[in-house]
Amino acid sequence: MIRRTHFACVALPLLVLLLQGCYSFTGASLPPHINSIAVPLFSDRSGAGVAQLTAEFTEKLIEKLEAQSSLDIESESGRADMLLEAAITSFSDETSQLGSDTERAVTNRITIVVRATCIDQVQNRPFFTRAAFSGFADYTVGDFEGKQGAIDSSIDQITDDLFNRIISNW
Repeated sequence: MIRRTHFACVALPLLVLLLQGCYSFTGASLPPHINSIAVPLFSDRSGAGVAQLTAEFTEKLIEKLEAQSSLDIESESGRADMLLEAAITSFSDETSQLGSDTERAVTNRITIVVRATCIDQVQNRPFFTRAAFSGFADYTVGDFEGKQGAIDSSIDQITDDLFNRIISNW
């Protein structure tokens, strides 16, 4: 019994060290030459005319990159190792649920689509091009705060997906 316990205490740590050398538990990451990123203001090609939407996207993504990555944020795109360019291509606010006794909308759904391109400026090659990211959330019709919450939730979903795509390089 003592031999089995002693064997397990020695063999298990060796097995973990051996596996750790063969497999990365952290997943994919940025190449070592990427230390900075420039994130110019998102453009709006949706035609929706929602005020401050491009600024909200840009600010939230920059805040997430600053808080959860080691990348430096460059204000000038020419000085950054990586450049992210993004555009809001679609913004819709459509009925998602009708009332059971009437044909009036009870809830609406905000859906936002963003297309982004990320370029490795050191090696002059794309990380990803024209990738589409979308987010959606429902709100009660007539609830202005709920509508803004749905917009914010959609932005958060897209920001999270975009951040993960940048950091993991998938």
